[in-house]
Amino acid sequence: MALFSRRPDYAVRPLEIADSLALADLHAEDFARPWSDAEFEALLSQSTVFGFATLSPGRRPGTPVGFVLARQAADEGEILTIAVARNQRRLGLGRQLMDAVLRRLHADRAAALFLEVEENNVPAIALYRRLGFRQVGGRPDYYRDAAGQRSGALVMRRDLR
Repeated sequence: MALFSRRPDYAVRPLEIADSLALADLHAEDFARPWSDAEFEALLSQSTVFGFATLSPGRRPGTPVGFVLARQAADEGEILTIAVARNQRRLGLGRQLMDAVLRRLHADRAAALFLEVEENNVPAIALYRRLGFRQVGGRPDYYRDAAGQRSGALVMRRDLR
């Protein structure tokens, strides 16, 4: 008899301004120049910016373990940033967050979704390709790590119509 381990159920909900401090903490895990809670507050205050948080049943209720922040202008969307706590990775949470954005943009009849991803971020690039994104451009020396080393960004697009 085979035993199957069941992954806990993660909930997804829209981001709120009150999430700003938790978002800044998650963002700091992965980015050499993390965004502050004030920057998240300012973005979430804009009518064109939206996002989603992933919540774990094992954490304090309402505390995000992952999030995505996006912007919509006319019929195009853009992923501004996405992050998942290191100890919560490889559970499909990034996909769950991206699916939430895609559902929202489909409902709003958007034509395309764009994002930029660090050219060496193999797991993220693989996820985006599985979601139907294709590379449409690049930005040399776009990112800088904590040691000051630069790397390029891939500009990716997914058509939604």
